[in-house]
Amino acid sequence: MVGLLKRFRYTLEADLHQLFDKKESKNPLAMLNQYIREAEKQTEQTGKLLARQAQLKEQLQSELKETTVMLEKRTKQLQLAEQANEVDLVGFASLEVETYKTRQATLFNSIEQCNKEFVELEQKFETMKHKIKDMKVRQLQLMGKENVTRAHHKMDEVLKSKDESEFDDLSAYIENLADKIEQDYERTQLEARLAGLEKANPAPATIEIKKEA
Repeated sequence: MVGLLKRFRYTLEADLHQLFDKKESKNPLAMLNQYIREAEKQTEQTGKLLARQAQLKEQLQSELKETTVMLEKRTKQLQLAEQANEVDLVGFASLEVETYKTRQATLFNSIEQCNKEFVELEQKFETMKHKIKDMKVRQLQLMGKENVTRAHHKMDEVLKSKDESEFDDLSAYIENLADKIEQDYERTQLEARLAGLEKANPAPATIEIKKEA
């Protein structure tokens, strides 16, 4: 797991162009996503095995209960057969008692072992779930890192898209355009003033002289 996370870090610190030009399978975040999916699948399977183990434990306990009941029953029957001096019944009941005692001992051992294994499985199952949660936290961290890295990459592309001379040309064009607008405005203002002056001081009327016939 440590080696895997180191590969993620080294890949993220690689050259930006190489990072974004590679296929999705080379992306460390995609690798982590796949790892988490596989871990979740394994954890789900482990959960099913744990549930199955719990069912087996219940079945063993049910068998033990049934065996204990039969052992008590055959033990009482053996005592009755001995009191009645029924030799054949004594022999049969004795074999039954020994069979149930052996089965009871086997079930006790099996249940004890099953309980121990169940606790171990349950602890490992909880540990697996915590590991997946930790990986998902790491996933969010990588997503944030990737997002920031991509943002920087895009901004660098924009900033490098035009050289200084192009920006200087653009700046000069804007300044010239501003000067032209200002000159046009001033010319318009001067023309308006001249028109106003002309209106306020009209030209004298022309005197027409008639010639004598």
